[in-house]
Amino acid sequence: MPRVLVVDDTASIRFLIRTNLELAGFDVDEAVDGVDCLEILSRTDVMPDAITVDVMMPRMDGVATVAAIRADPRSESIAIIMVSTQGHPAAIQRGMDAGVDAYITKPFDPDFMVNTVSEVIERLKHP
Repeated sequence: MPRVLVVDDTASIRFLIRTNLELAGFDVDEAVDGVDCLEILSRTDVMPDAITVDVMMPRMDGVATVAAIRADPRSESIAIIMVSTQGHPAAIQRGMDAGVDAYITKPFDPDFMVNTVSEVIERLKHP
């Protein structure tokens, strides 16, 4: 079963993403911001297959979080899907430049989000 780490400072968004991924058969963990995400990754023995990450978060924003994940050899190949209210081209480009594999704009269709996570994991497993 694929594992996903959901990183968002808004509990209701974490719940929405978690619920939809779990209904699709994913094993889901949560982090409240970028610092929490990096702490979880540093102490886990089994890396997630994918991470969904918000852009606007306290302590460490999503772009800095993605850069830190990509800079660590243990986590550099994890699929990263940015999920943000910031849908303008410059924001999307910032996410892509940081190293995300996909970008979803809130509000999102839950099926689209689940399919995107699944497709990115598959694409990275079978290039």
